[in-house]
Amino acid sequence: MFHFSHNSRSVRFLCRPEDHGVIAPPVAAKTVLPEWFRKLPAIDSGQISTTNNGLTVKRCMPFLDAMMTGWILPLAATVRLEIKDDGRAVDAGWEFDRTMVSNHGAHQVAGNPKEPSPPCKFHNYWSIRTPPGWSCLFLPPLNRPSQPFECVAGIVDTDTYTAHIHFPFFAIAPDGLYTIEKGTPLVQVIPFRREDAALKAEIRAERGEEANDRETVYRNTIAGEGWYRKWARAAR
Repeated sequence: MFHFSHNSRSVRFLCRPEDHGVIAPPVAAKTVLPEWFRKLPAIDSGQISTTNNGLTVKRCMPFLDAMMTGWILPLAATVRLEIKDDGRAVDAGWEFDRTMVSNHGAHQVAGNPKEPSPPCKFHNYWSIRTPPGWSCLFLPPLNRPSQPFECVAGIVDTDTYTAHIHFPFFAIAPDGLYTIEKGTPLVQVIPFRREDAALKAEIRAERGEEANDRETVYRNTIAGEGWYRKWARAAR
């Protein structure tokens, strides 16, 4: 997971002064875990067997880290989406005094797997700024309940592009009228250093010591509950 201190390594979410305290603010992803996840027990004793220790996904660190990494950028104000004609038409309405949804050029995504749903765009009023060399990955919130829409993933160099970033989306629900409340998660924002993303790939058969290391890590993982959690934290 990424950690930032209050210096040049911080990520900043900035809005117009008149919007501050009005539009829904970004929140750390780890502070808004889904309700279903919060209610899930760490161990389901009814599922313990000789081949299953009964641990639920709540004790799965890769799953949890995905949900807790970065920030959640929410919908600024409540929007109504009406999906019609077997998803071929999407109308949007809102009471807020700023544009919340607009159409996206269908020709830009012709042949995409979400057809016949037309591409639309949620408007975002937070400017996102990162230190030099840092970009942001924007993607649908990870391991969270689906919404009547799904935003398209993308990467923006937020160290230089400081304008508002709007989010294309497709309606994915059946025909009907849906109210998307203010504060509903739109995208998960994960900052990363571009130099870290420029790693070269080495593709080959593993060597003996690499096979031994792989097997040792795997056996430690299944031998002791919590080993991965401790090992992963110690390696960071």
